[in-house]
Amino acid sequence: MNNQAAQSATGLDVLHHCLGPAASAWPQANGRLLHGSEPLGDWLKRSGQSTPAYVYHLAAIDQQVAVVRAVLPSNLHLHYAIKANPNQRIIQHLSRQIDGFDCASLAEMQQIIAIAPDKAAQASIAGPAKSDDELAFAISHGILINAESANELRRIQALAAQKKQRARVALRINPPFEVKGSGMKMGGGARPFGIDSEDIPTLIRQWQAETSSWIDLEGFHLYTGSQNRDATALGAGFRAAMDLIIELSQACDFTPRHLNLGGGFGVVYHPQDAPLDLAALQPALLEVSATAQTHWPGVRLNLELGRYLVAGAGIYLTRIVDKKTSRGKTYLLCDGGMHHHLALSGNLGQILRRNWPIIAIDQLNAPCTHPFDLAGPLCTPLDVLGQNQELPELAVSDVIGVLQSGAYGLSASPNGFLSHPACGEYFLRD
Repeated sequence: MNNQAAQSATGLDVLHHCLGPAASAWPQANGRLLHGSEPLGDWLKRSGQSTPAYVYHLAAIDQQVAVVRAVLPSNLHLHYAIKANPNQRIIQHLSRQIDGFDCASLAEMQQIIAIAPDKAAQASIAGPAKSDDELAFAISHGILINAESANELRRIQALAAQKKQRARVALRINPPFEVKGSGMKMGGGARPFGIDSEDIPTLIRQWQAETSSWIDLEGFHLYTGSQNRDATALGAGFRAAMDLIIELSQACDFTPRHLNLGGGFGVVYHPQDAPLDLAALQPALLEVSATAQTHWPGVRLNLELGRYLVAGAGIYLTRIVDKKTSRGKTYLLCDGGMHHHLALSGNLGQILRRNWPIIAIDQLNAPCTHPFDLAGPLCTPLDVLGQNQELPELAVSDVIGVLQSGAYGLSASPNGFLSHPACGEYFLRD
């Protein structure tokens, strides 16, 4: 939406613009979000469920998976990055629809073994400073380790030799380039993530020369950035990644069996932003997939998505506790805040805070023409939910919902800060 349209938009307009196809999965009637056939706000009161709370809808995840599958070539596998949302029910639901999981901790690997043990062979772990416990667990369960340094490779070798069990390893590459448009850059320049690309051939040759290695070197992992809505930039990044992998493999006569190209698909957090055009990205995905199969027939090629699959499947609900005017500004003071939703406050890596999409869950058809400043209950000026945010006229006890809250929400927030009550997590009834 442009600025003029955004100023006169309804909550329903915001819902559809920001969530795209996933918006149709959220049940609604007469301008109200529903839980089954009952208005969501009424269900909260009747069932005694308090706010603040996260409400998830699995049907919205199904919609996103279908949208992504529609543009993927058949030999490009879809993985879920658990760090986006480690909720057990979400992982269990996704395990029936995707091809694998990418983990960032021991606890996430343990979830996979407990919930979807059949996916262990298609699970991986990445991240700097992995503990011995994490490496040992991955080795024991056949989980692929994305090695981030030469020293980590030595530790993997020692642990595998000690356990007398072979370790599945891929080298995480820190490329010499960055991908434009990424919200957080994970590659290019000096980084704690991955192994500088110029050092990769030496490590491969050392492994090739090792006669008593307990490491099975399967391929490469390359992840350059996150939250990118520019199809052209993403496509160029995937092509550059494939070119680099070909160059490194040919330099030491190495044939990869496994390639993880990362993901980084961005979602719309702000009504003024344009969504990622998957149709425009599809040619690049088809090209890199075909290129990989031409060079290494049968190679497994993975795409790793988290936020893009689950962000639109979550809404953070908070109730207005107080309404006040201070020197010309009208404040809505809410029971939810940054302790449950750090990203909403602008304190999770954002350089400049921008308003998120917020709706009044019982006034979806009302125009958003009233500017409010929204704050949470914490004794800090950082606890900001919205600034000059256009909403319908609202009163104390009304419930508002923060869209795109299915990713990097509760698990990415300082829940214990100032010892406020815990936040519930609920699922809509289909």
